[in-house]
Amino acid sequence: MTMIKKTDVTVIICCAGMGTRLGIGTTKALVDVGGEPLIIRQLKLLDAFDDIRVVVGFDAERVINVVKEYRKDIMFVCNYEYEHNGPADSLKKALLGVRKYVITLDGDTIMNPEDFKRFVEFPNECIAVTENASGETISAMAQNGMVEVLSKKPGNMQWSGITKVQADKLRGTSSHVYEVLTPYLPMTAFPLRLKEINTPKDYENAMEWFVAGMSEE
Repeated sequence: MTMIKKTDVTVIICCAGMGTRLGIGTTKALVDVGGEPLIIRQLKLLDAFDDIRVVVGFDAERVINVVKEYRKDIMFVCNYEYEHNGPADSLKKALLGVRKYVITLDGDTIMNPEDFKRFVEFPNECIAVTENASGETISAMAQNGMVEVLSKKPGNMQWSGITKVQADKLRGTSSHVYEVLTPYLPMTAFPLRLKEINTPKDYENAMEWFVAGMSEE
């Protein structure tokens, strides 16, 4: 089994959407988390990577300016059709010239730093799963340490868009990333405590979790 090195990895953060369910008037990547924009908290967990791409769409200029204040070497990819297409379309726009492996993140996710560090260090392909990320997310059916199904139907775990996979496995035709990944299942399930922000209730729950130390599921 191939051991994945950081130098073989491109990181793609997708934050092109409008975040209409949250109702804050900007992309969810810019929500305040403990005095910092969420995307900056994500980037601080990615300091060891030198190929990071951020897919922007709605409120792109603000996202770019915020990110550039923290790091100057980030590549920005524009999804001009963000109102009409899905997350996989954003992801695929950033795949040109990527390295052999890709870590995918959505810009609306707060992650436990210790868990995410272990995810980054994990030497093989995997899909990050959790138990209580959001009231609105993709379900995963995981058994014996493997993700067997990703679906909108109920499962025993949740998936918030975080994966580490070969880049070629992300080039499918669906607009939904879970459908793009489905032909390559089963894949290792990696437990990662996190919260996904889709709605005002999600944001409230995520802030309570953050203040409490991000230790509970």
